[in-house]
Amino acid sequence: MGLLSFGINEVIAVTKDNAAPIGIILREGQCPKMILFKGSKTEENIRKYGWVTANFVSCASLYARYAFEDVNAEELTSAGDMQRLSDADAWIGFTAAVTHETGQTYMVDLTPVCEEVLSPGVRRVNRGFDAVIDASVHATRYVFNHSDELRQRILYDFELIRKCGGEDEISAMKILGEHTGISL
Repeated sequence: MGLLSFGINEVIAVTKDNAAPIGIILREGQCPKMILFKGSKTEENIRKYGWVTANFVSCASLYARYAFEDVNAEELTSAGDMQRLSDADAWIGFTAAVTHETGQTYMVDLTPVCEEVLSPGVRRVNRGFDAVIDASVHATRYVFNHSDELRQRILYDFELIRKCGGEDEISAMKILGEHTGISL
């Protein structure tokens, strides 16, 4: 499975009729892993169905949307016994099993079963896109605790998006702003 690199890979995870940004952790000598918060639709579906697809997308606004909004049925397509995003550039299908539990999270081990590259090409380094990923992570945490530290990080990310992003990244920033109440 050549699509994952060591470290944390930010993807759109698709489970049964659900999509959400998730980090897949890959460390030397270990299988890929995810940490899921209890009570999320992703966590519920993985425990119920035992599969997830990791979708690699180059549309920044999808990370912002799926962090807070439901996926529409027409945005998903069949991938054998699984589903994936119709607009994915590439995807990996995994079987998924909970291997550890804490009071708030589940650790999930992933076993790759299939992989497909749909849009081969070079992904450009874009600081605006990367700031959308950071802002999305910060925003999902911010809505739970309204930490001033997270608010400051989101404002920093928004400034990077404004300076370095394109139309899609600006759209993503607006989506995140609507859900957090934060704007420049």
